[in-house]
Order: sequence, then structure tokens, then C-alpha cells
Amino acid sequence: MRLVHLDLKGAAPRVSYLEQIFPLLSQLGANGILIEYEDMFPFKGELELLRSPYAYSDEDIERIQQLAELHKLEVIPLVQTFGHVEFILKHEKYHHLREVERFPNSFNPHIPDTLALLRSILSQVMEKHRRSSWIHIGADEVFHLGEGMDSKNWMSRNKGDTGTIYLKHIKEVLGFLTTQYWGLRVLMWDDMLRKISVGALRESGIAKRVSPVVWFYAPDFEAEQIESGFGAVWFASAFKGTTGPTQTWPPLGYHLKNHLSWLKVMEALPRLAPLRLQGIVLTGWQRYDHYSVLCELLPVGVPSLALCLQTLVNGGFTEEMKRKVLDTLGFQSMQLEQSTCEGRGVFPGAEIYHMVEQVNGHLKESILKVLEEESAIKGWFSPYHRKHQFGNPRNMESFGSKVLKLHEDWENFVHDLRTHLERVYFPDTVEEWMEENVNPYLDQLRDLVRDYR
Repeated sequence: MRLVHLDLKGAAPRVSYLEQIFPLLSQLGANGILIEYEDMFPFKGELELLRSPYAYSDEDIERIQQLAELHKLEVIPLVQTFGHVEFILKHEKYHHLREVERFPNSFNPHIPDTLALLRSILSQVMEKHRRSSWIHIGADEVFHLGEGMDSKNWMSRNKGDTGTIYLKHIKEVLGFLTTQYWGLRVLMWDDMLRKISVGALRESGIAKRVSPVVWFYAPDFEAEQIESGFGAVWFASAFKGTTGPTQTWPPLGYHLKNHLSWLKVMEALPRLAPLRLQGIVLTGWQRYDHYSVLCELLPVGVPSLALCLQTLVNGGFTEEMKRKVLDTLGFQSMQLEQSTCEGRGVFPGAEIYHMVEQVNGHLKESILKVLEEESAIKGWFSPYHRKHQFGNPRNMESFGSKVLKLHEDWENFVHDLRTHLERVYFPDTVEEWMEENVNPYLDQLRDLVRDYR
């Protein structure tokens, strides 16, 4: 299976955009999607406070699954059940479930309320995904595990360690899912398992009930021997969202190499028989966690995703395959090292792709150039002049028309960009993206123009 990961804990696309993008995913070689809803799920009853103001409706969730089915994409929901639960533990109602009181990252697995809450979250998600034969329970990066008082007491009483606590909680989650949903298959991230001895893993018996998803996102890596008694394994690569929390443009060469490294691991896998490879998840992180800024937007990541998917489908990277990607996306050429694509682009969100490229390449540079290099501004319109509102009109006129023109051009551009973003995203995303990527530079120009006038 080749799953494309939709990380909805930031910049969740409108369903109308998914309608456009699903056929493309299918065409490029994906046969499933891993949906990490987080606060975009329409939680009900006492869980309603977990919902984002822009959460999908029940109808949206149904529509997403119909669209996926139409394009032969299997839907696998991802529900975090241990770490990365900031969207739950930030609420005062659930503060008592934190492993460490100060941090909202991870559940305290020793409180019965934790499992009770997880049961109701998992039940609501599964209730809306009756057609799904898989679920992913996350369980990665359980920061501060073992640091809370309850954990410390438990370890000293039971002569255990954090690995034992981790496996005990995972077994409880798996126990609930396997008794409640007959035949449901479960996935989990593998990073916490890497720290646990093979013996402890075998003894826990989880290998019979869950498949680990081994993730490495770097260009070059050697996946250590994947042992530990698991019969089946999944891999996870990345097409965006792993090269820095504030990254706005995916480095194509970097992500391509990551997939080429995974292909090498796949070739070596038969030597590790009886281990079976069931699938690979192409992750596309939208935030590093619930609190961090947005990384690359989905439309901006489409060329990287296309390249990576086709590399997996073809078992390597060739000129012929590159040509196919370019034709599918409506580009003339692609520079891997510069991470750029030339041509108009005909894929959903191509306008956003080009406009973000403009913001990245020119906005900051063009504004700073005027503010820093224009000697009339530095000499006759300094912060001091502006504060006390005086200046020599002769010198001010020498830079005025240039600055006004630059300001007008960028304001028109940003107005168009906003219009395109609003077609794909909800208002909170548009606001956040502008606030992070446009306003820090454009506001300086706006202030200058205001003072000039």
C-alpha cells in the first residue's frame, strides 16, 4: 500500500480541494490516505470542546470517504493515543490527565480516566469510519514518559522501566480496539519501540496485534535490522514537513533521496524473511506539533509528492519518469537542486504554488532593498524623522513614487494570493499564513507609506 498522509493539525484543506486532489493522488500511484484529523474531527457530546471552530462536519467526513472510494483510495484514520495529544491536554478539563503537569504533550497512562477518554475518542472516530479496515494509533514521541509522580511510583513498586509502562498502555489501547472492532488492523509509529529490548517486545505479545511503521525522513539512512518478532512492517518516508518547523518550500532533492534510500531498504528486506512489507506512508507534516507554526502548504508540496510517489511506483528515478511527472503536473522542466519547476502548472492549487514561490523569492528581498539601500530614506526619512513627522519634501519626493508603486504592486499581489488561499483553506489558516510569511515584511512597507503620506 502507498498511503499519502494528510496532516490536519494545521492548514486542513476544504473538502472541495480534496475533491480535486484525490484523483491526482490516485493517478500518481497512491492507493490510500492516512488522515490525521486531530481537532478537525466533528467530536460530539462531552468531547465537543476538542473541535476546532472549522472542524469538518459529519457530512464532510462521509464525503471524504466517498471521494476516496471513488478514486480507489483506502482511508485509514490516525488517532494519537499517547504522545502528541496537545489538542486534548491543552483544555483545562483534561489537565489532570497529563504525565507531567506543566506539559500538554503526553497522557498519564496510570489514571483510569485516560483510557476511558481514549475509548470514547476512538469509538467516535471508528463510528464514522465503518468502511476502514485499518486504524493508526500514533504513539510516537511520548515526551516526558516516566517523569510524572505516578510513573515514578509505579516503576519503583513494579521494578519496571519506561518501556514497560509504554507497552502496558499500548496493550490496553490494542485490547480495546481488537475486542470492540473485530478484524480491524492496527498501525503505530515505531520510534518508542526502538528503545525497548527485543525480549521485552516479544514478551509483550503486541507483535500479533499491531504493525510498526518505521519512519526515517533523512536523505541517507540505514534502517537498522527490523527484528523483534513483528510479522509485518510498514515504512514511512516524507514529501514535506520534515526539514524545519518554519519551512515554506520543500527541497525536492532531499525528499527524492529519502525515497531512494527506502527503495534500497525494500530491496534488502527479503533477506529479513519472514518479515513482510505491507505498505509505505508518505508523510506530509503540516506542523511539528499542535503549537508550532505551519510548514509547507499542501499545494506547494504537490510536485515533491508527485516525484516521490512515482519514484516508489517505478522502483527508482529516471528521466522518463520525471517527464511523466512534469506532464501530469503541467510543467516544462524541473530543477532538483534548486527545488523549482518551470511552467504554468495545471494541478489543483498551482496558483498557490507559484504565488508562494514569489513570496519566498521576492517579497522580503524587494522590501528590504528599498528600506536598506535607498539613501534618501536612510538620510531624510529615518525613524527619527518619522517619529517627529518632519522631512525635506525635495528628498522625500525622490523615493516616493518608487515606494508607492512597490507598495501597490505587493498589495494587489497579496489580495490575489488571499483569494486563492481562501478557496482551499479556512479563514484561520489564511490568517496564520499571512501573519507568518507576508506581514512581517509588508507591514514595514505599509508603515513607511503611511508615514510618507
